[in-house]
Amino acid sequence: MRIVSLLPGTTEIVCALGLGDHLVAVSHECDYPPEVRGLPVVTRSLLDQEESSSSEIDMAVRERARSELSIYLLDMELLNALQPDIILTQALCDVCAVPLRQVEAVTAGGSAQVLSFEPTSLAGIFGSIKAIGRALGVIERAEALVNDLAARVERVRIRAAQATYRPRVACLEWLDPVFGPGHWTPELVLLAGGQPVLGIAGERSQRVAWTDVIACAPEVIIAMPCGFTLERAVAEASAILPQRAGWHALPAVRAGNVFAVDGNAYFSRPGPRVVDSLELLAELIHPDLFAGWGPRNAATALR
Repeated sequence: MRIVSLLPGTTEIVCALGLGDHLVAVSHECDYPPEVRGLPVVTRSLLDQEESSSSEIDMAVRERARSELSIYLLDMELLNALQPDIILTQALCDVCAVPLRQVEAVTAGGSAQVLSFEPTSLAGIFGSIKAIGRALGVIERAEALVNDLAARVERVRIRAAQATYRPRVACLEWLDPVFGPGHWTPELVLLAGGQPVLGIAGERSQRVAWTDVIACAPEVIIAMPCGFTLERAVAEASAILPQRAGWHALPAVRAGNVFAVDGNAYFSRPGPRVVDSLELLAELIHPDLFAGWGPRNAATALR
């Protein structure tokens, strides 16, 4: 079985199911677990995201969207030469990965089976793990993995229920312009003992006015720019957020409850590490209840 994964999340799922040796290629964003970094890469971004600011990336993405152009290039020649049996992709977000229509156009008439996943919730992510396990012939492993993940989620939920207060939590999925949280993130905040603001569980992340951020008076702010490492999230948040009107008067800022996190590794990927994301959120929101629960070196307090 020869597998090509075009998503970091599905790459992580395949490896968590013990089938990493069957991967013959991945996307340019697939970097975990570390052993996948040596595999052939069949995609690349057409945007200069490393050297561009958040606002420049946003403008470039919107311009290509208006022109109905993808921001990713799929290496058709390499993909065909690899002769995969299964290609794992998505139709959830054209900004996050190669669009499904682009994959289907390249593989039309070939023998590869294209499987697309669009999870928008925790249950959807667990469903994707089971669906991939079923397609790859390891459904029992997938069910065992989901059971383990679900047990960790329940452990967080039970402990979070001990909290005497649920603070208002603003997760910022982009900083310039500001986007609120979408898909599974508001659900994770709720499970972690917070009140999610600026976003709706299961819905897409939406641009929000800065006045809306001020109006909701968040008591915890978590900067998690989509696809950004912790280091870049810290740099962007430190440069952009304090310049916003009313920033220093926000309850979260006054209390020292502003954090940047590794959105690329945890919050942008619908895979097994979504439960690590939940545990990290729980520790940031209720450090008294969840000290040491989250992954190490995944968050930094901003002062």
